[in-house]
Amino acid sequence: MNSDTTRDDFRTVAREALLAAVQGLVLAIVVLPCGVAFLVLTLVSVAFVPLGIGLVTTPAVLTAVRALADARRRLAAQWCGIRIPAVYRPVPPGASPWTRTVTLLRDPQVRRDVLWLPVDMTAGFFTALLPALLVFYPVQGIMLAAGVWRAYVHQPGDTYWYAFVPVTGQATAFGAAALGAAVLAVAWRVTPRLLTTHFRLTRAVLGGDAELAERVRVLTETRQEAVDTSAAELRRIERDLHDGAQARLVAMGMDLGTVEMLVERDPAQAKKLIAQARKNSAEALEELRDLVRGIHPPVLAERGLGDAVRALALRLPLPTEVVVELPGRAEAPVESAAYFAVSEVLTNAVKHSGAERVWVDVHHTDGRLRISVTDNGRGGALVGAGSGLAGVERRLGTFDGVLAVSSPAGGPTMVTMEIPCVLS
Repeated sequence: MNSDTTRDDFRTVAREALLAAVQGLVLAIVVLPCGVAFLVLTLVSVAFVPLGIGLVTTPAVLTAVRALADARRRLAAQWCGIRIPAVYRPVPPGASPWTRTVTLLRDPQVRRDVLWLPVDMTAGFFTALLPALLVFYPVQGIMLAAGVWRAYVHQPGDTYWYAFVPVTGQATAFGAAALGAAVLAVAWRVTPRLLTTHFRLTRAVLGGDAELAERVRVLTETRQEAVDTSAAELRRIERDLHDGAQARLVAMGMDLGTVEMLVERDPAQAKKLIAQARKNSAEALEELRDLVRGIHPPVLAERGLGDAVRALALRLPLPTEVVVELPGRAEAPVESAAYFAVSEVLTNAVKHSGAERVWVDVHHTDGRLRISVTDNGRGGALVGAGSGLAGVERRLGTFDGVLAVSSPAGGPTMVTMEIPCVLS
C-alpha cells in the first residue's frame, strides 16, 4: 500500500470520526431539553385527562412526540443506515376528543414513543455525547502541551487534573498531551460505532415489536387476498361447470331420452342422436379435463414443477427455452403457486410483449425457489392495478414470495419470482 493510499484512508477515517462526533454533539444538545420538555408535557397532559383539559392537549402532545420519534428514525437511517420500524394505529377520521385520546393512549407504538423519552434523555444522552467527548476532549490535552496549562496553573503547587494526569508544569503537560493523543487514536476508530450504538438503543426502545406488527399486517392482507382469490376461483369453476360440462351432459340426457322413444319407430334418427350424444360426452369429458388441469395440472402432481413448466413451454406459440435445476420437490401449494405464476407471466409475454423468444430458468438456492422468465419483446411491463403481474405478486405474497420486474422500453423484459421454501 503506497503513502497516498494510506493518507487517503487516514483522511477518510478522520472525516468519519469528526462527522460522528459533530452529529453526536448535535444530538446531545437537542436530546436533553427536548426529552425533558416532551416528557413533562406528556405526563401533565395525561394527568389532566380526567379534568377534560387533557382530552384537548394529549392528542397534540402525543402527535408532537411522534414527530420527534420520526425525526430520530430518519436520522438513524440517514446517518447510520439503521432502520427503525414503526406501526401506528390509525385514528378514526372525525373522531371525538375522547376517542382520539383513548386510541392514541392504547396504541402500543405511542406508548413506546413515550417510554423512549426518559431513556433518550439518560442513556441516549450519554451515548450521543460520548463520541464528541472522545474526539474533542483529547484536543484539550494536546493544547495543554502547547502552553495552555499556564491558564490553569497560576502558581507553584497548583495542580490541574487532566483525566488521571496531574498537570503542574510543561513536563506533565506533555504527559497530558500523550494521553490525549492516545485517546484520539482510539476515538478515530470507535467514534462512528458509538454513534451507531446510540441509534441501536433508540431502535431497541422505539422499534419494539413493530416489525412483528408489520409482519402480522402483511400476513393478514395476503391471507385476505388468498381467500378472495380462492373464492373467485371457486366461482370460476362453478361457472365453467354450469355453462360447459353440465349443459352438455343435460343435452346428452335429453338426446338419450329422445333416442329411447325413436329407437323402434325411426332407427336412423336414433342413430344420429346417439352420435350426437357421443360427441357431447366427449366434449364434456374434454372440458372436465381442462377444468381439472386448471385447478391442478396432472403433470404438476405427478412429475413436479420442472416438467410442468416444460409442458407449459411446449404449448406456447413462441420458441421457449427452459432450464430447470431442482434437486427435489417443494410442497404442493408452493409448486402450484409457482406453476400458475409462471403460466400467467408466459401468457402475458405471448399476448403483450411482441417477443420472438422466451427463456425460463427455474432453480433453488439459499432456501429460495427462484424463477426468471425473460423475453426479447418491446418491454414496458409494469406491476400495477389491473395488471396480470399484480395478480402474480398477490399469489406469491401468500407464501412470502416476491416479484421483481425489469422491463425497460425496447426490452428485454425479465420477471423474477422468488419463494422461500425447502425441497424434499
